[in-house]
Order: sequence, then C-alpha cells, then structure tokens
Amino acid sequence: MTDTDMIEKLLKGDEEFKQMYFEHRELDEVVKSLEEKETLTLDDEVEVKRLKKIKLSLKDRMEARINELKSQ
Repeated sequence: MTDTDMIEKLLKGDEEFKQMYFEHRELDEVVKSLEEKETLTLDDEVEVKRLKKIKLSLKDRMEARINELKSQ
C-alpha cells in the first residue's frame, strides 16, 4: 500500500486524521497568500512563522498516524 493509499484510507475512516489533513491544507493556503504579498509587515512575518510551526506539528502527527497504519 502506497502512502497515497494510506492517506485515502485514513481520510475515509479516521475523523481526527481528516481534521488534521484539512486544517493543514487551509493553513497552507493562508501562508501562501501571506507570502504572495509584495512586502510583509513584521506582524505578517511573525504570523507566517507561527502558522508554519502549526503546519509542521500537524504534518508530524499525520505522519505518525500513517506509520501506525503501515505497522499494522
């Protein structure tokens, strides 16, 4: 089973994984829109860093869930 297959399986059967996945995608869009500005204010830069940390945490948690599925 590929990682993509495992993600699809988790999206269908694991509500917590599904929430993490879509929150990660939403944060990615917000970060992209902030980074597309010509100039970032200091507040924008701080917000981008904060959002990236949250995204990384979500990614780590999702990868852990994928690894759990792999080990079954």
